[in-house]
Amino acid sequence: MNALSSHAVPTGVFDHPEFRNHESVCFVSDPATGLKAIIAIHDTTLGPSLGGCRVWPYASGAEALTDALRLSRGMTYKNALAGLDLGGGKAVILADRRKDKTSDMMRAFGSYVERLSGSYITAEDVGVSPSDMEAVAERTAHVRGTRDTGLGDPSPYTALGVFVGIQAAARHALGSADLDGLSVSVQGLGHVGFDLCGRLQAAGAKLIVSDIHAPSVEKAIEVFGATAVPAAQAHQVQADIFAPCALGGGLNSETIPALKAGIVAGAANNQLMTAEDGLALKARGILYAPDYAINAGGVISIALSRPGESDALVVEQTQAIGATLTRIFERAAAENLTPEVVADRMAEERLAKP
Repeated sequence: MNALSSHAVPTGVFDHPEFRNHESVCFVSDPATGLKAIIAIHDTTLGPSLGGCRVWPYASGAEALTDALRLSRGMTYKNALAGLDLGGGKAVILADRRKDKTSDMMRAFGSYVERLSGSYITAEDVGVSPSDMEAVAERTAHVRGTRDTGLGDPSPYTALGVFVGIQAAARHALGSADLDGLSVSVQGLGHVGFDLCGRLQAAGAKLIVSDIHAPSVEKAIEVFGATAVPAAQAHQVQADIFAPCALGGGLNSETIPALKAGIVAGAANNQLMTAEDGLALKARGILYAPDYAINAGGVISIALSRPGESDALVVEQTQAIGATLTRIFERAAAENLTPEVVADRMAEERLAKP
């Protein structure tokens, strides 16, 4: 394998609208495997940064940088709010997971993670499978969610957290956590979205599903008896709950006016395009479950699990997401704030007292 090379940070990074005093932003490439990646470390106040590795065919390096900056900051707040002694970081690999990604590429990525000497701990995210993480683990010990580091695939725990979060949102907005008969539009049928569908169906919810990958939609129809809609229309359908489980930025000035659900609660990161979008949801009377609060089950699993041990502690802490969201909703109502502002304040209160 050719030696990995880090690229000089463009001067524009420090003026980037998503740059929030990040501790480091690393650009890396390995021509032999086609690896092009960005690793952003936002904050290590509470401990080493932990955040997943995302593989996505970004349209440009600028788009990838925006995602890395936003996601890494989100991980700082997610880990703080979840009560974990970890900071926030994130990696993005510019590649199509179905066409470009290889085990050699993931091993090369692992070699670069190793160079960061533990300041960044990687894990699974969108476009990355448990087997990919096993390949990464061949080159670095700074990886979680593998057979040797804990419970393996964290996505079932992310789905569990989103499920109990949806119950908490329903309780707050509708007066009951019972999902029987409620309709839920699930946008994105990856590992988390598909698992979430199974939990929702078992609870009696009526499923409306969408994904840009047609085979995933077909499988959901077959397994869950779901109704399918185009992914771009998932927010427009009449439903009690909209659960975005794909990429971020889906709640914006174009989509929010068309939302027909009274609750937005899903697994996607960085769902709000801007801070104004949270205000727009509040103005419409739509309850929003802050993304990094509701989707913390995965990071809880990779932070707290140990090889050979029961997942009882992980499940307990993940189920506590429901109580955390209830506190957020109640405080937001009492202080006339949006839920995401309250979630930020709660995380910042912990960061101020490590």
